[in-house]
Amino acid sequence: MAAHCSPSGWVKITMTNFTHFSFFTLDMMVNSTLAPYLILGAYLDIKQFKYLLFLIILCLYMFIVASNVLLSVVIAVNRSLHEPMYILLFVMFVNQLFGSTSLFPFLLVQILSDVHTISVPLCFLQVYCLHIYGSIEYFTLTIMSYDRYLAICYPLQYNSRMTNRKVAALIVLEWVSSCVIVSIYTSMSYSLDHCKNVLNRVYCNNYSLVQLTCSDTTINNIYGLISTVFSVCLPVILIIYTYMRILKVCYSGSKATRQKAVSTCTPHLASLLNFTLGVWVEILQSRLQWSHAPKIFEIFLSIYFLICQPLFNPLVYGLKLSKIRDHFHCLESDTLAGHKNEEFLKI
Repeated sequence: MAAHCSPSGWVKITMTNFTHFSFFTLDMMVNSTLAPYLILGAYLDIKQFKYLLFLIILCLYMFIVASNVLLSVVIAVNRSLHEPMYILLFVMFVNQLFGSTSLFPFLLVQILSDVHTISVPLCFLQVYCLHIYGSIEYFTLTIMSYDRYLAICYPLQYNSRMTNRKVAALIVLEWVSSCVIVSIYTSMSYSLDHCKNVLNRVYCNNYSLVQLTCSDTTINNIYGLISTVFSVCLPVILIIYTYMRILKVCYSGSKATRQKAVSTCTPHLASLLNFTLGVWVEILQSRLQWSHAPKIFEIFLSIYFLICQPLFNPLVYGLKLSKIRDHFHCLESDTLAGHKNEEFLKI
């Protein structure tokens, strides 16, 4: 761009380059401002197969909703299940409904759409909800491991050390702390100036949104690291510590103690490993460029912890824990009996 300096020191732009300068300036102004919408660039053009994919995702979502609601109702209506472990399971099932609803309806709409866009406020709302879900899941698993630690290592003191009031206080603490942590880094990301509006994801992710910015992200990166340590690494360390103590007691304890530990800890360990695997794969996959991996494989890895955990937990806990199985059969029997009585009265 040609420019000339006048004696007064002002820069003069020649008329031949004024048009180029204007478009350049306009482009910079647009790019340095948060666009009103974002383009989700990870969706594949699957043409007519999108209807089959829509049906599969819809069936998965319906199963997740039905199974988590059913188990939540079984725990809520049976007073004998109003114990710390089952109260925590109730929180987990409700949280999985929350997380699934933050993702699946959005996926269903996007699958059928020809243009994959999302408004910026809705995108940040999804980030907020999904990160709350992930944080609550880890904190709940941590409290559950502490509950199992007390039940197995201190069975005589369990009822006095793990009361329903204490569980309620821990649940409130995990929700409040998760909301505060996620609110801070979501608002920090929202305040950044964005240079691009193409998000190479099928849903909104905070790290990917930060990568669209043209601002300095040092503070965001530091806070993101601190929040990851607090929300992911610290819970995992605490869980590993409690299970080391449980294994020590089981090794030196009786056969009954080992059987109790296996029956109650196996579902929790399976859930923990499944969720941890999904979370760390998502963290690494979003930060590393897996250029040799098939695109469909990358998409699956990015949504694994959001889809498989709500599918996995109801099956594991519903099938493994005998108390839930027994109460589920009772609820099913009462429902069938009620229908038979209604039919009899009609006759």
